[in-house]
Amino acid sequence: MEPDRIGPDMTPRRPFKDRMADIPRRAVKTFTTREGLIGDYDYAFLFTPRLPFMKKPQQTAPFFGLNDKMPIFLALILGFQHALAMLAGLITPPIILSGSGGAALEPQTAQYLVSTSLIVCGLLSAVQITRFHIYKTPYYIGTGLISVVGTSFATIPVSLGGLSQMYASGFCPSGPPSEPGGDRVRLPCPQGYGAILGTACICSLLEICLSFAPPKVLKRVFPPLVTGPTVVLIGVNLIGTGFENWAGGSGACRSRPEEGLFQNCPNNNAPHPLPWGSAEFIGLGFSVFVTIILCERFGSPIMKSCAVVVGLLVGCIIAAATNYFDDSGIKSAKPVSFIWVETFPLSLYGPMVLPFLAVFLVLMMEAIGDITASCDVSRLEVEGRTFESRIQGGVLADGLNGMLACLGTITPVSTFAQNNGVIALTRCANRKAGYCCCFFLVVMGIFSKFAAALVAIPSAVLGGMTTFLFSAVAISGIRIISTVPFTRRNRFILTAAMSVGFGATLVPDWFEHVFTYEGDNSALRGLMSAIELVMETGFAVTAFLSLILNLILPEDLEDEAVDTTANTADGVDDKENWERIRRPSQMKRMRQSQDVATRASTDVEAQGEPEKRDVIKNE
Repeated sequence: MEPDRIGPDMTPRRPFKDRMADIPRRAVKTFTTREGLIGDYDYAFLFTPRLPFMKKPQQTAPFFGLNDKMPIFLALILGFQHALAMLAGLITPPIILSGSGGAALEPQTAQYLVSTSLIVCGLLSAVQITRFHIYKTPYYIGTGLISVVGTSFATIPVSLGGLSQMYASGFCPSGPPSEPGGDRVRLPCPQGYGAILGTACICSLLEICLSFAPPKVLKRVFPPLVTGPTVVLIGVNLIGTGFENWAGGSGACRSRPEEGLFQNCPNNNAPHPLPWGSAEFIGLGFSVFVTIILCERFGSPIMKSCAVVVGLLVGCIIAAATNYFDDSGIKSAKPVSFIWVETFPLSLYGPMVLPFLAVFLVLMMEAIGDITASCDVSRLEVEGRTFESRIQGGVLADGLNGMLACLGTITPVSTFAQNNGVIALTRCANRKAGYCCCFFLVVMGIFSKFAAALVAIPSAVLGGMTTFLFSAVAISGIRIISTVPFTRRNRFILTAAMSVGFGATLVPDWFEHVFTYEGDNSALRGLMSAIELVMETGFAVTAFLSLILNLILPEDLEDEAVDTTANTADGVDDKENWERIRRPSQMKRMRQSQDVATRASTDVEAQGEPEKRDVIKNE
């Protein structure tokens, strides 16, 4: 199948009237015939588990290209599979940012954010899949592939760090501490969440502007040597958040106060409150984690791609059976929801500008890598003008989608990579499946009871799932680093950048007492807060440091083809030196053993000579 054209299609086209008249005929054929409804696809392939005693199938499913004809039922099934593969990633950021460790928003607001995340991501994914041409320009918006988008994990560390500064500075309200000498309890801060949206909306202009640069230039300035360690640090930072939830939550109960409302997690009024780190919480999260592993080992193809959701479902069943669920929010939730049912005051929070600029640089390079992988698994070319056009359109859509998501009350979105695995597993790169995925996401978001059920999931269950997801982020960064040649220069850049990044991640308050200015100059205090937030955000300082070092350090010409090392080159000299320093008795025993071996070999040769002469004589 030929790839999409970049320029205008010069082949003769049917008149518009004829094409419109043909739509009813094609619709009737699609919805009334076996070929149009179910086709001849082997549906058992998707649902057959891989058990040890079962025989593995000898044939593979057919591959559906970008614009191939495919049955409606199959498109719905594969679209639903894509939606399930995205679900866990879409609900995690709004739940974390609206929780007690984030902006501490009201439960109904958290439900709205989860619903809106599903709706916005469904609509913006359709933009990437459709690929619009900008009139009278060579530029596009979108990739034209199954390039779905979802709320980005990279925004979580910056947002949580910014909210911590807002509560510390009084920008967000806080109540009295839960115990004497403890941290103050966070009160709902919608203005803080609005500041995150406003700041991210402005910073998204950086990715939009960079999308018009040639992809080769972007890859030269932001190579895997820069993006790889940054993505690793994002994952490492997020794993800590996942583990906190796994043990019970990241709110005021995290410090295990001896008295007060938050003596237990999530609070003393919960259906089954327990102290943070209790064995019951660890077991709940472990049930999710083990289920994900079992699905990968024994599950069918459709179950493998949805393993995280299956693990979440099993954890929820166990939590419901053991009375961990609070269904009051589900009962009080409205039947339906949509974008802008609730709004937030948008504003610019200066200290978060630099970290968010680093976030959008990372999102841009992630988009380039994900689009390349999508072209590869979709059996399309990964070089040339068409490919570069897809990269340009995908990056531009990624930046625009980030801005539109913020205007739609959701933190910035990014191109998701896990759906490439679904394409490779199901052998379906058809855009019909992508549109069905968008449809299911919008429907799930509109029915707010579904979002309320997701918000009611216990933190331990959510932590078992998010820990796995966040680890996948770190592993993707390691995969990016693995493409970098490990020359001395590259090792030095990785070491220098990641040393500070890991340190800031493990000790996030290490830069807290560097600036001691307490004057009335708000601009100076804002600049100091911005520097402090960057230095305390591990992936941000790693991104800036690796970018600077990559630009200023010259390339080294290393002869990697030479296999000789210092040890092998000086092997003879080293042996002589060792012989000199050995003890005389040891040297004497070595010479005696060598003499014995020499005499033995001489005797063997002497015995062999007569036999050799007899053989010659007989001949």
